[in-house]
Amino acid sequence: MNEHAANLELVFLLIAACVIVYSLFTKAINRTVLTLPMIFTIIGLLMSEPIEMLAPTEVLDGTKRLVAEITLILVLFADASHVRFARLKKNYRLPLRMLVIAMPLSILFGTLVVSWLNPAGGIALALLTAAVLTPTDAALGQTVVSSPAVPAELSQTINVESGLNDGLALPFVLLGATLASGQMLGAATEGLVASVAAQIILGPLAGIVIGWSIARAMDAAHERDLVMESAQGVVFLTTAFAAYLGAEIVGGNGFIAAFVAGAVFGNSYKHDPHFISEFMEGNGQLLTMSAFFIFGALLLPDGLAHMTGTAIAVAISFLTVVRIAPIVLSLSGTGMPLNHKLFLGWFGPRGLASILFTLIMMDEFEFPHENELLACVSLTVFLSILLHGLSATPLANRIGRD
Repeated sequence: MNEHAANLELVFLLIAACVIVYSLFTKAINRTVLTLPMIFTIIGLLMSEPIEMLAPTEVLDGTKRLVAEITLILVLFADASHVRFARLKKNYRLPLRMLVIAMPLSILFGTLVVSWLNPAGGIALALLTAAVLTPTDAALGQTVVSSPAVPAELSQTINVESGLNDGLALPFVLLGATLASGQMLGAATEGLVASVAAQIILGPLAGIVIGWSIARAMDAAHERDLVMESAQGVVFLTTAFAAYLGAEIVGGNGFIAAFVAGAVFGNSYKHDPHFISEFMEGNGQLLTMSAFFIFGALLLPDGLAHMTGTAIAVAISFLTVVRIAPIVLSLSGTGMPLNHKLFLGWFGPRGLASILFTLIMMDEFEFPHENELLACVSLTVFLSILLHGLSATPLANRIGRD
């Protein structure tokens, strides 16, 4: 065994030890203000220097891209599959306003803010930064979603919004990355925009066909008592990747296809899709741990190394006014109290989707000022992990008392 292989095995052994220790103390950790993203980001940050010394750069780059792609495909598919259109009919007003009105306003407002704070980066990089930092991650404030003190209307709205906005942000992320890349290469953007349009159109079509077809096949197998319960999780896993690969083959975007396939699968399958939740609570949580560990070990140190006053201003803006103002505006006329609007505005944590989008876009595209994007995203997500994690329990209790 060569030295690099032995060093790499040591790295994975250390990571496995951290996962085991965390899993053994999950109940005790849940009684504190600590969260999974917080713990694994800090562990990754503490281990960043040993990992860079022990493992070859090419191995680290390949590993983080592979983990990012697998995690994003499964997260997009699983999040979309949990949203039931029939249930949304009873409580659709708030999430619909936040997704249709507040989200585009956040991207527009965020683009203007980044362009104003960093005019040298250009409008394309500003759009990419805003699109990457718009999706929210309910896992960073899980206490809010699961707390009985929080009114059901608010917790359900946060859940639905975070489940759908990462997939809806994808076209804007792709457009921003493509335009920024074309700007660097000096290429005509007309062809690039057409390429993005093709991916945005063909991706959903592939997702619809694959998601619906496999859901109907699952129903038929279930009704004829042909499928074992243990195999249903395998179907979930392969459907997500089949949608991704199918879209890539026909020229669509695989991530958009995975998101659409999840929504179609979840709403077309007639039986109880409990296997999706079971899979994500087990294997999905392991991937989440890996993603936040990689963020702490490989992204955050580079982001902090390139931190500037502009990056700090962008991070604070996106966690406050860029997020909260569009939410409050979109909910005007609903009769909702101001403190509830501010609560929904504050609990838009930036987490997994922002990390994964940044990893994949930086690996797939070449564009100017990449270090500035990395600094803005890293600092925003890091502050969100700390601030939203620490404030979840006290604010959940406060909104319950109010």
